[in-house]
Amino acid sequence: MRKFLPWIVVGGILLIAVVWFVNIKNGAVKTNQEVNKEWGNVETSYQRRNDLIGNLVETVKGAAEFEKSTLEAVTSARASASQVKIDPTNITPEQLAQFNQAQSGVSSSLSRLLVTVENYPDLKANQNFLKLQDELASTENQILTARTRFNEAVQKYNNYILVFPNSMFLGNYKEKPYFDAVAGAEKPVDVKFNFSKDKK
Repeated sequence: MRKFLPWIVVGGILLIAVVWFVNIKNGAVKTNQEVNKEWGNVETSYQRRNDLIGNLVETVKGAAEFEKSTLEAVTSARASASQVKIDPTNITPEQLAQFNQAQSGVSSSLSRLLVTVENYPDLKANQNFLKLQDELASTENQILTARTRFNEAVQKYNNYILVFPNSMFLGNYKEKPYFDAVAGAEKPVDVKFNFSKDKK
């Protein structure tokens, strides 16, 4: 029995090493999947906003002599943002920056449209428009939440793959970028109106 003891000890050590290695790999897979899931939520939130903007544009089109250039700017920004596609498994800082810039363009053009609506009392009283206004406000908050949770998932993933000794065995897992704040992205688009002027 004693002559087999060294082999038993070596076998036990190897088994522990294999289990440890597998756990490290599984942890990387889990944290990576969490990033993918949160990115899916980001895309869903932005797609929801794009759908609402499409409905908003159609509603605003009915207003007499509404500034066509404002509508065209929103439609163009929305179309450009829709063309930016990202694979979260291979996301790069440049890709995320491009996505961020495109969505920021949508936010800016949408803000200008909503400011312009102030000049159209009948449009502000339109029930369909008011409903879209409320849904947009809610969606903007959902976007901020989705971005925050994505950043949290990326932080957890990056910390996991970069910490020693995990980094020794996870060379094929690359560090992922975070969302950076852009002008106007740190707060929802202001979709509230001052109706008190119309009541005087």
